[in-house]
Amino acid sequence: MFDILYYLFENYFDSGSYPDSETLTRKLSMAGFNDEDIHEALDWLSELAQQDNNGYPDSLTESKSIRCFSALEMEKIDTEGRGFIVFLEQSGIINPLQREQLIDRVIALDEDSSSLEKIKLIVLTELWMHDQLSDNAVLEKLLIVSDSHHWH
Repeated sequence: MFDILYYLFENYFDSGSYPDSETLTRKLSMAGFNDEDIHEALDWLSELAQQDNNGYPDSLTESKSIRCFSALEMEKIDTEGRGFIVFLEQSGIINPLQREQLIDRVIALDEDSSSLEKIKLIVLTELWMHDQLSDNAVLEKLLIVSDSHHWH
């Protein structure tokens, strides 16, 4: 799934959006991605786009409380990833509500654990989908990825 997210950024980031699901499915198939991975990625993106504030208290956006991670969250999100989430919140890149939504998206992944690189990609995806990537410094911090993936 992460390869598909990288593909989306490499091919659609500059345009500001990506095509509808049908067109995107066809383009991803032509790019060599298998149907199962495509549907998993598109479902995950759809869930991200449909996230709302239901289930979260209204006061969470402005909360100044400290977040403790549960055992499941610590199992699914490595130490670097948790530190990065805290950094994002403390630096004002995300608010506590966005932090909770980010953690929910990471937990929803069908993976044993999520690395810092994957969390950066999830944050980048979320901010991109909600048109919140106006600060180049934020974008630069999020685009620093391992040598296994290259941005063009």
